[in-house]
Amino acid sequence: MIPPPTYTGRTQPSIGRERVRSRFTRFTRFTRFTRFTRFTAFAPFVRRTAAFVAVLTLIAPVHDALARSFLWKATGRQGVVYLVGSVHMLSKDYYPLSPALETAFKDSDLLVEEADLGEMLSPDSQFRMLSQGMLPESQSLQRVVSPKTYALVSKRVGALGMPIEVLQRFKPWFLALTIMSLGWQSAGLDPALGLDKHFYDRALVDGKQVQGFETTAYQISRFDQMTMDQQDHLLAQSITDLDAEQSNITKLADAWRAGDEPTIERIVLRGLKEDPQLYQRLLVERNRNWLPKIESFFNRTGHTFVVVGAAHLVGPDGLLAILKSKGYSIEQL
Repeated sequence: MIPPPTYTGRTQPSIGRERVRSRFTRFTRFTRFTRFTRFTAFAPFVRRTAAFVAVLTLIAPVHDALARSFLWKATGRQGVVYLVGSVHMLSKDYYPLSPALETAFKDSDLLVEEADLGEMLSPDSQFRMLSQGMLPESQSLQRVVSPKTYALVSKRVGALGMPIEVLQRFKPWFLALTIMSLGWQSAGLDPALGLDKHFYDRALVDGKQVQGFETTAYQISRFDQMTMDQQDHLLAQSITDLDAEQSNITKLADAWRAGDEPTIERIVLRGLKEDPQLYQRLLVERNRNWLPKIESFFNRTGHTFVVVGAAHLVGPDGLLAILKSKGYSIEQL
């Protein structure tokens, strides 16, 4: 178990529910002002996942009829599991999806995503995230991050039209996620149109079973249990890399459209691996945690449709490579 972050040598004191509710009201007003439509707990990943965020939030053009999808069929002795590289934010230009994705989804009776979106988007979960994303009353953003990072924040939020005063109680990790989300939404991307949300809504309508690999609380802990120095680094790098990664969107979109796994792997993992601790924390550890459950799906009579972030599939530590090494047949569709 990773210890909780420390701020002044002690564990953060609890914040009264009414105080958090008041902050939630102020935050809601702020998000309306900035046209921030929705913020989900763990998607997209942020920095040193900046390259990863680009993959998860790219605008995908209409699929070429001859192109493969970012979709694989894994076959065991008994069952079938479809593995989909997720795009957590999209524009309406992405739809309709490729026939391969639609066929695989219709062929499955169980949808499994990183988290159960019903639980993640519930008022209680959103309240929990906001509560855990806030600094104690005795702290402020300006006091817990370096002067250099704070200067980056001030410049970025000013460009986004965000009042810095509203953000003073945000923990650095929470602000990093918020800025990245706002940055991509300003490019016309919407989490409500993301692949996860699309298939979750379809599963409910079609009466399919829905499961999540993780709880929202666990996903939040991946960030909230970082040390303050790690959060400072995450925030600074998220801001620094935002403009550069937005410029890569066409290259990433072309690779996605072609189902080009090597190119996606090279672009995505290059950024992630620059920070080995974050790479292990957000990618490798979680892949290992998911593997036993994925293997259990091969014992089902029905087929399973798994939707996770694209970075979880590719590379030597990706789910595709791990399943291949264990003898499962993997076929890109």
